[in-house]
Amino acid sequence: MFNDDIGSRKDDHIRINLEEDVSFSHLTTGLAQYRFEHQALPEIDLDAIRTDITFLGKRLSFPLLIGSMTGGSPTAGRINRFLAEAAQKLGVGMALGSIRAALELPQLASTFQVREIAPDCLLLVNLGAVQLNYGYGIDECRRALDLSGADALILHLNPLQEALQVGGNTRFAGLLNRIESICKGLNAPVIVKEVGHGISEQVARQLVDAGVSALDIAGAGGTSWSQVELHRSATPNQQEIAAAFRDWGIPTVEALEQTRRAAPTLPLIASGGLRTGVDIAKVLALGADVASMAGALLPAAMVSAAAVAEQLAIFEAQLRIAMFAAGAGNIAELQCTSLVKTQGYRAKDG
Repeated sequence: MFNDDIGSRKDDHIRINLEEDVSFSHLTTGLAQYRFEHQALPEIDLDAIRTDITFLGKRLSFPLLIGSMTGGSPTAGRINRFLAEAAQKLGVGMALGSIRAALELPQLASTFQVREIAPDCLLLVNLGAVQLNYGYGIDECRRALDLSGADALILHLNPLQEALQVGGNTRFAGLLNRIESICKGLNAPVIVKEVGHGISEQVARQLVDAGVSALDIAGAGGTSWSQVELHRSATPNQQEIAAAFRDWGIPTVEALEQTRRAAPTLPLIASGGLRTGVDIAKVLALGADVASMAGALLPAAMVSAAAVAEQLAIFEAQLRIAMFAAGAGNIAELQCTSLVKTQGYRAKDG
């Protein structure tokens, strides 16, 4: 069960992500290895390009979900309201942070309740899958949906983070069967995601067989949650243990490729280190149905809904121009556009 320090823990996560270096040391998303073949004669008008899609039955103006970030404290509640207002305005989807806090401490429920702000938004609510091994079941999953007004449930997998967290929940044995029971019993889509270390082909196959509605690969190369936990560690020993896992994980591109092989027709969300609309275009061309960003939006979310909306508009413009320069008139055409893998590419230093 949670205790009264849940708010401070959530605020710690926000502060650390904003103020500390929580990147991977050497491992990258792999997206820099790929480029679009530039079309000097795209034979399409920029204004005619269509970026809208339908995902899980909801229309998105462009294929982006605001990724799960937070909830459970006054600061987190303000961030969620800013994100929801911007999501409604720009026509994108949004995922709430883990709602376990509100299930166990009802006074925190308001920090997750944004449906009135975003009535038309594809809204997802997030819960740690491992809680299914700690007494949670179908009733708690239904409560999560009811409390948030969400359209679908995300069950997140975070074994490494839990192992590095003091008092973490690490009983993962038998979890697959419990996920399967939720997929069968819940009258809403169930999405399973990692938190930033990737989903492998083997795990993807297991989850497909369990009946998930979609997968979020959440590959490595963005935020390293081992680093987040390092900065939350209370002792030098805990810090040394966490430091060894800074580059642990499956890079975003590899996780996307593996998961698409395992699930050729399943809706896939690509997240993990995406920073621009060009990154969104790349993951769609590599097999994703929609992209998700969290860390790239957090600084704006600390400021205002207008700041988030402005950043989302930049991502949409980047995506649209990438499609134009690649000769793709709509998202379906973009998903059929081949990328060129550049050997020996190295990002410019500085």
